[in-house]
Amino acid sequence: LSCMKYLMFLFNFFIFLGGACLLGLGIWVIVDPTGFREIVAANPLLFTGAYIMLAMGAMLFLLGFLGCCGAIRENKCLLL
Repeated sequence: LSCMKYLMFLFNFFIFLGGACLLGLGIWVIVDPTGFREIVAANPLLFTGAYIMLAMGAMLFLLGFLGCCGAIRENKCLLL
């Protein structure tokens, strides 16, 4: 069971990192005055996609964090 505990932690840690990357990328696309903002402002659908990416990144970030804490502490509530 110890191996399973650390495998769950590792899997949730990768979800946490993926959420952090999506969150950072979403913030960068929305805040950066040059570069992506000019491309995104041309198409309103892409601008909505940037906010969806930001929301999904925040959800995955939180889900991964709670999963890591639940796996290490073996807390069933945090894992659910």
